[in-house]
Amino acid sequence: MKNPSWRKFLRGATIQRDLEEIRDLFIKYIKEETIQPLKEMGRFILYGAIGSIFVGFGVTILLLGALRFLQEQFRVLDGSLSWLPYIIVALIAAGVAALTLWRVVSGAAKRRLKAPK
Repeated sequence: MKNPSWRKFLRGATIQRDLEEIRDLFIKYIKEETIQPLKEMGRFILYGAIGSIFVGFGVTILLLGALRFLQEQFRVLDGSLSWLPYIIVALIAAGVAALTLWRVVSGAAKRRLKAPK
């Protein structure tokens, strides 16, 4: 009598082999669903960090340029009023920082929470 064809699948089946397959499947799942997305997200975080450094450097240069402009163009601010350009530039810097923080706090995530579903 001939054995049914499905019995050939059971011939080498052992608990140890099944556990190894489950372990391999689990490791592949963990790599695919956690490690790979983290690697992909790391690229965007890197680009964001580099962009933030460049923007911060640019804003610093612009603020320094505004300070030099105020010092050179308005000679009235010489002498006893020489501190005034520094205060003006500090207020501009505080305004830029406040605007940045405001945009971060009221960003897209907050708008998504308020969106009707």
